[in-house]
Amino acid sequence: MKDTQALKDFLHTPRKIVITTHANPDADALGSSLGLHLFLTILGQHVNTIVPNSYPDFLEWMPGNSLVINYEKSREQSDKLLNEAELLFCLDYSGFGRIKDMKGVASSVNAKVALVDHHLNPEIKPDFNFWNDKSAATAELIFDLIINYGGKDTINQDIAECLYAGVMTDTGSFKHNSTTSKVHRMVADLIDLGADVNKVSRLIYDTNSLHRLKFLGHALAEKLQVIEDARVAYFVIGEEDFKDFRLKQGDTEGLVNYALSIKGMVVAAIIIERENEIKLSFRSIGDFAVNKFAEEYFSGGGHKNASGGMSELSLKETEKKFKELIKKDILKTRIK
Repeated sequence: MKDTQALKDFLHTPRKIVITTHANPDADALGSSLGLHLFLTILGQHVNTIVPNSYPDFLEWMPGNSLVINYEKSREQSDKLLNEAELLFCLDYSGFGRIKDMKGVASSVNAKVALVDHHLNPEIKPDFNFWNDKSAATAELIFDLIINYGGKDTINQDIAECLYAGVMTDTGSFKHNSTTSKVHRMVADLIDLGADVNKVSRLIYDTNSLHRLKFLGHALAEKLQVIEDARVAYFVIGEEDFKDFRLKQGDTEGLVNYALSIKGMVVAAIIIERENEIKLSFRSIGDFAVNKFAEEYFSGGGHKNASGGMSELSLKETEKKFKELIKKDILKTRIK
């Protein structure tokens, strides 16, 4: 591993390191960041982890959570740390546009850059490159990096549980086709290294608020739409839903998978309006590439069967655009 050795040589003496990840961090983004943070701290490095904004409270159990700096809440401190950094880690994102207001300072720092990511078409040109779009999760890449750098003995229980959370969620609890035999061997190693997989799964999936469960029932009963001839199912969630059910960040997480679970569906989507933004999340089964659909029509991208985008139209206009285009593209795919 050429870049691993180069990184090891660079970190021969303690450096000022900043770890960053994408806006609205999920379990892979946060678990990868904290797993790496804890590992580098063991090595005696000076490490700070900065996230662009807040994340769901069901991720706050992660070891090292108290060390995370929220850029929105601590901008002056964050800018100072970024400007003083000797090494900047970009985790689970491959373009500075994914880190929102951090983009300006992070993209212009006078520091070496290490990219650890598994998304397609990376824009960042790193000094140390750990990008691999064949990996199931960024947590898998961090695991490989740590193993190649210091060996399994450098992974303790805290690191193991952070990385397990990342790979568990990004593989859809090991249901996605990105779940390889290598992923299962990694998980076996993490269990042997102390990861309590039952605890991690329960803390992420089984800590619902009453408001979220009521919202889930409402969404399935009132918000689920099906385009049967196109084999597409989707949700449209407006600002009023967040107010009515007192939803917090992360409460819509996983909802799109209910749409995809309907027998016969090949594409699922959720269109969300919140805080003057409209975001879309897409999932698919089989050959239909939702990343290409997201990139062409909704300024997005991602993986073949899981991607996201955004819209500058109104919620109603966005839904209309989505319905027209998804039917057209699916028909085009069938004709081919």
